Amino acid sequence: MLIRDVETFILKVAADDAYLGALRDGSEIGPGYAVREPWRSLYSDRFEALLVKVTTDDGTAGWGEALAPVAPEVPGSIVDLLLAPVLRGMDATRPRPAWSRLRDLMRERGHLAGHQADALAAVDIALWDLAGKLAGRPVADLLGGAFRTELPAYVSGLPRPSDAARAWLARDWANRGATAVKLHLGYGVEADLATVDAVRSAAPALRMAVDAHWAYSLTEALRLAEGLAERSGWFLEAPLAPEDVAGHAELAGRSPIPIAAGESLRHRYEFRQWLEAGAMAVAQPDVGRTGITEAMVIAELAAARHVPVAPHHSTGLAVALAAGLHVAAAVELLEVFEYQPLSTDVGQQILRAPIAAGPARIPLPSGPGLGVDVDEEAVRKIAEESRTV
Repeated sequence: MLIRDVETFILKVAADDAYLGALRDGSEIGPGYAVREPWRSLYSDRFEALLVKVTTDDGTAGWGEALAPVAPEVPGSIVDLLLAPVLRGMDATRPRPAWSRLRDLMRERGHLAGHQADALAAVDIALWDLAGKLAGRPVADLLGGAFRTELPAYVSGLPRPSDAARAWLARDWANRGATAVKLHLGYGVEADLATVDAVRSAAPALRMAVDAHWAYSLTEALRLAEGLAERSGWFLEAPLAPEDVAGHAELAGRSPIPIAAGESLRHRYEFRQWLEAGAMAVAQPDVGRTGITEAMVIAELAAARHVPVAPHHSTGLAVALAAGLHVAAAVELLEVFEYQPLSTDVGQQILRAPIAAGPARIPLPSGPGLGVDVDEEAVRKIAEESRTV
């Protein structure tokens, strides 16, 4: 079965709230892109994504998605200009050889990461979805079988501008069955620990992790880690600058709680460097940036060093969510999966039937491929509307 066509869809979905809520001062993000101080990165006032549809001679289609929270047009152009011409005519039942061929197109020019990798990830996910549909089997089966059909999850983010409001939301999530949360902080060590204390007081049974959004120096991060350990913290994510492998390695060796990282990394060679340096105690690949093929290699590299995997999931829509769940199901040494309530709700708009995600456990979508039924009419409508954004 040969690949006949490759289509890309740029989606920019409006929601009542932006990802991670209002800015720190309570104002709304946007319009367009803005930096969420004190974090460094651009964020959008919408949920943005690149979807890719790969179709065979008989009309069977697979869907993929890149994690592209800003400027999805960039990886979309890479798919259209560089990847799609090579994909057409290839065997649709062989996603791993296809990924290898596509990776090599720009490899010697230094484009294994960044937008090129995001584009590859979207195509790779679509190829696995397509192969599963053609075989009549779930992607997790094609990956060797699922270790679990329900994924343990934590609630990511309490998107409120004050500690009192975060504490109220934490209590509400606990009442709805949540067992763990991750706070998106990085506002200063004392401020972060004060937030942890407020949330702990409101919902003492919740296991608690902190995402520091790459905001700290080594000295500050160590102070934060020690403070979290005194409060029975779970893990500290992304504490230092994202390129600081040596700093993360030193911190991981001294920290009393696990250091988690990986959302900014795209491929096995990056993860190997971090793992060999001892720079992460929890690996967090995002399938929307690695693709399924590379995510499984990364999980095996981590397992060889007894490092558990906790897949990252942020603004991705439903296709990226389903792909992440299949990878998480097929990973032996799984820690937990990241549940983003608002992203999940917004992302369901592109499906005919929703993924039954919950705050503590998420069932693996059943059925062939990724197990989700993409509403192509809805996708095309949103893509058309997004042209005017």
